Formats: sequence, structure tokens, C-alpha cells
Amino acid sequence: MRVLVIEDERRLAENVAHGLRENAGYAVDIANDGEQGAFLASTNEYDLAIVDLMLPKLSGQDLVRRWRSEGSRLPVLILTARDEKATVVSLLNAGADDYVAKPFDLGELLARAKALIRRGKGRPAPSLRVADLEINTVERTVRRGGRVAHLTPMEYRVLEYLAHRPRAVVSKEELLEHLYDYNWEKFSNVIEVYISGLRRKIDAGSEIKLIHTSRGQGYALRDESDAAAGSGGGG
Repeated sequence: MRVLVIEDERRLAENVAHGLRENAGYAVDIANDGEQGAFLASTNEYDLAIVDLMLPKLSGQDLVRRWRSEGSRLPVLILTARDEKATVVSLLNAGADDYVAKPFDLGELLARAKALIRRGKGRPAPSLRVADLEINTVERTVRRGGRVAHLTPMEYRVLEYLAHRPRAVVSKEELLEHLYDYNWEKFSNVIEVYISGLRRKIDAGSEIKLIHTSRGQGYALRDESDAAAGSGGGG
């Protein structure tokens, strides 16, 4: 998952980004004012925006209004030092999905961020299931048929993203866009390497294969019985 943090207090922005990277495994981009945040959101795909209310150049509330007027469904979590009822009502009416009052506990922020991402994907439960595969997004653990699968951090991130879109074919480009931050050079075969590792750890020894390749299109996580004929095998 890829998150945009828009916060003008640079130390706070870095602390939030570090927490998201280390504790949730998310890719994170940082903007220090509303206009920069608007630009990044218009040129990249994000799964969540964490936005300070009082931003220079363009306020968090005005930024949310702009996104909603443009039809954006990007989940937005507002950071605010003003948690009085009128402010909260105004934020929610503008289109924000949730808010956290400063000073906040990082654990609470992470929990709210994960919940918003899950809801944004239409998968509100913390546990994702495909056939006998279970992914606990809180503990970041994976089991297949009750057996623990020991994944690398990037293998887990690829699998979780596919699990949020079960049966859909997800292109390599989309995976790169959502798994790496703004500074990543997105021209390599890393996705193929992660998919190969997932096949060894998830599908090996199982009669039902869950990870499928649609040649020239991308990858899908689905029960083999749901796979369309001719979708392609390895890769």
C-alpha cells in the first residue's frame, strides 16, 4: 500500500512516515504544504492520504473539498489540533473519512490508517481470505491451510495488495505504483521475483493454486476453480 502524508511539521511528517513504513510496511511519500500534496495526489496513485488540517498554501479541508469535487474516492485521515465538535463536523462534511486529534498515539493512527485502507478496498475485516489462504493484516501474518507461510516484507505487501482485489488481474505497473514511493525507479523485474517467491511459499504442495498469471496483463489471486481458461500458468 502507498500512503501520502501531507504535514508541514517536518519532524512529525517523518515520524508518521517512519511508523507507517516500519510497522505497516507501507510505501510513503511526504508533502509539506497543500499545493505540493495536491500535485503528488494528481500524479500518483495512493491508497490513503493523511492530511494536516492547518497547511500552508492550501488547507487540509480545502484539499479534501477539491478531491471530492473532482470525484476522488481516496480515503483521507485528517490530523488536527482542533477537535471541537464544529471543526469535526465541518471536516466530515467536506469529505474527510476520519480524523485524529493532536497530540496522538502512533498506534491509534496506524490502526485508523489500516482500517481506512481496508474500507477503501471494500474489505473492512482485518482478516483477508481466499480459499484456505488467510492474511491477518493487523499482525501481518499469512497461513495457507493452517500452515504459517514465512514471507519477506515485500512478498507480504504484494500478496496483501492482491488479496484486497481477489480475482482481479492486477498489472505489474499497478503493483509497482502502490508498493513503492515517489523516488523508486520502476523499471525492473522485482515483481516477477516476488511472485515467484509467493508461488514457492503459498502454492507449492497445494493441490489448488491461488496465484495466477495472465500473460501480458498481470497477476491475480483466486481459487483455481475460478480461473478462466487460458489465463496462463507460470511466469
